[in-house]
Amino acid sequence: MKPVRIGIAGLGTVGCGTVRVLERNGDEISRRAGRKIEVTRALVKDASRLRDCPLTGIELTTDSRDLIEDPEIDVIVELMGGDDAARDLVLKSIARGKHVVTANKALIAVHGNDIFENARQHGVMVAFEAAVAGGISIIKVIREGLSGNRVNRLAGIINGTSNFILTEMRVGGREFADVLSDAQRLGYAEADPAFDVGGIDAAHKLTILASIAFGIPLQFDKVYTEGISNIRPEDVEHAAQLGYRIKHLGIAARVEGGFELRVHPCLVPEKRLLANVDGVMNAILVEGDAVGPTLHYGAGAGAEPTASAVVADLVDVVRALTTDPENRVPHLAFQSGRLSDVPILPIAKIQSAYYLRLNALNRPGVLADITRILGNLDISIQAIQQKGNGDHEAVLPIIIVTQMTREENMDQALAQLGELQTVVGEIIRLRLENLEWD
Repeated sequence: MKPVRIGIAGLGTVGCGTVRVLERNGDEISRRAGRKIEVTRALVKDASRLRDCPLTGIELTTDSRDLIEDPEIDVIVELMGGDDAARDLVLKSIARGKHVVTANKALIAVHGNDIFENARQHGVMVAFEAAVAGGISIIKVIREGLSGNRVNRLAGIINGTSNFILTEMRVGGREFADVLSDAQRLGYAEADPAFDVGGIDAAHKLTILASIAFGIPLQFDKVYTEGISNIRPEDVEHAAQLGYRIKHLGIAARVEGGFELRVHPCLVPEKRLLANVDGVMNAILVEGDAVGPTLHYGAGAGAEPTASAVVADLVDVVRALTTDPENRVPHLAFQSGRLSDVPILPIAKIQSAYYLRLNALNRPGVLADITRILGNLDISIQAIQQKGNGDHEAVLPIIIVTQMTREENMDQALAQLGELQTVVGEIIRLRLENLEWD
């Protein structure tokens, strides 16, 4: 049977990893797919640069039209990253009747609704397993493996850079900036790390996970997003003393009135499985009504873990080439036209427990003022600690852990606490997730 010919856009880390996996495991892959898969062309910025992958039989080009307009290419693998150029390449490839495999989470999270509609109209597939936690195959797990379940909620460590930084801060008691420098030196963080440490990368991934879990449109603009750059070593230490670890989580849940979609650092009890996922590893906890909680753990990035997901998508595409388009697995798990446009709740309406750290003058009545403000807003205190034994008028940290309350109540409380003459400087607020369902 005629081989399936592939055009790869981008021969960077993941692109070369994909070529290496296809070369090394070619016989095994063809046995699974039923046909040989051959890379015939690759789009690159500089055709003269040496690359860490075999290029025999691969024609390099700097013009995307050479891939899009080549009638012999069946599938385009988009590994360029970025937004506008990738979107243009993908939509033009779809219009030419070519199937697409991509690892570009930003592309799917922001433009996926339009891309999938175009793919449906042209009868082609767009596969994107590598866009989220590449080595885990979480897209296939939720879209296919859990298709008999009503997924109620999921929570995950879905950015390895942030997880590495928080792990090193906990283990070494180090400052955020120092660990970030190490992450950049080791290649875990980009020169501009804003997408990772600011939570944007995780928000892209959560957008995709929530869509396939709940059958809702992709809505990146409605994900509450908060990064980790404000985490301090003292908060990591206080959390440990209270029996928690600080993790940067993406959380999606069905709640009364809609869905929660949020990315932020939070305290997780140290006994929970997610609390013990360290370094650059990813882990995603998914709860279905039939299967209960399931944990999916593995490498979320890197050349060959991501290439593993890209090649798995290629195998799926090759297997389905002759399938009636109406009988293929839907891009977002639910049939076209059956997505539910249920509201995404604003962060002010969520329910959470909280960790607070504030600095206050060591005066009589300070704790009474603080507890009065919280009590007036129906915020119950689970634990409160005043650190140190300073002299009168010394500034001492006060640590508070609250019970569940609405975010808008906590916002009001923080505003009122900040107006107290005895409270000095910034009040640190972190959400607390008990994950009692794991």
